[in-house]
Amino acid sequence: MSRKANKKMIGLFAVGALVLLIIGILVLGSGTIFKKTNKFVLYFDGSVKGLSIGAPVMFRGVSIGIVKDISLIYDSKAGTIILPVVIEIEEGRIEGTPSFSEPGGVEKMIEFGLRGKIEVQNFLTGQLMISFDFSPEEPVQLRGISKAYSELPTLPTSGDIFELMNELPIKEIAKNLEAIAKEINRLVNSSDLRESFYELPETLKETKQSMRSFRFLTEYLEQHPEAILKGKTGEQDE
Repeated sequence: MSRKANKKMIGLFAVGALVLLIIGILVLGSGTIFKKTNKFVLYFDGSVKGLSIGAPVMFRGVSIGIVKDISLIYDSKAGTIILPVVIEIEEGRIEGTPSFSEPGGVEKMIEFGLRGKIEVQNFLTGQLMISFDFSPEEPVQLRGISKAYSELPTLPTSGDIFELMNELPIKEIAKNLEAIAKEINRLVNSSDLRESFYELPETLKETKQSMRSFRFLTEYLEQHPEAILKGKTGEQDE
């Protein structure tokens, strides 16, 4: 009886462990291992500094995938460097369009005008991302190099991207944040704690207002990156 009981307990334990493993995969992975994805390659000329593996792939601001690999190819005939970027896109993320996996699906999406380009993800860190949109008026330029992945056409990277990031007053922003940190540190370590506690609410209020203004600025620049260049031009015109 004891042996039968032990076997039954072992069986129940094994089944329970399996159930917990499946639940853990579903919860921790949010079911992503069951999502169907498609991999493509895009080719860029010039620098992709700031673009990294794991960077988001967006379609009009909506995440549809991630960057899986970045490599280099030297074109000896042209004497230039080509940068293949492998991306992974979730199937069905752009509803109402042909499926990438169906016969001729990739070609149909290209005919619709699907084009990829490099855009700024975060001005402060200089991180880049891949952004897609429908631009049927733009010509299709395919390299036809990769045999492993289907190729999606790209648009030239605007040189303004790197100029915009260089124009950001990073040093001034860092100084302001450092001044705020020093003020908070002064209050915390002040010998006159009573006076510090009286000053703290006002300082925190000013800090909150500064951070809110800073957040609004970064959000505006991400939506209107050309504002920096226009502002600079306006200053020069004056």
